[in-house]
Amino acid sequence: MNSLSRDEVQRTSSPTAPRWDFLTNHAHVLLCVAHDPGIRLRDIAAAVGITERAAHRILSQLVEEGYVLRERKGRRNRYQVVAGRPMRHPLVEQREVGELLEVLIDSRTEEPGEMTLEA
Repeated sequence: MNSLSRDEVQRTSSPTAPRWDFLTNHAHVLLCVAHDPGIRLRDIAAAVGITERAAHRILSQLVEEGYVLRERKGRRNRYQVVAGRPMRHPLVEQREVGELLEVLIDSRTEEPGEMTLEA
């Protein structure tokens, strides 16, 4: 991934900075999958700053809820975000996950539209 890892960001922030984020780990995992459909669990875990077990649990929840499609390709999995799914929180339930990802992915990449989403 082209962005700074979580460790790099934490090293550059002040030592007294609060340890919170605007996005949940679920959003971070979804962002990883949208950016790289062939990403491995260990790479998701490293990018998000969680264990592989937590990355697996979160990704499984996203698959079970229909936000991500998982397809086995040989020994690896490939993922596809279902962009048309509604956001879950009542404040934004009228918005779709794809809208959020478009904003976040476009701000991280040189080329707009460089993500794998299913409408």
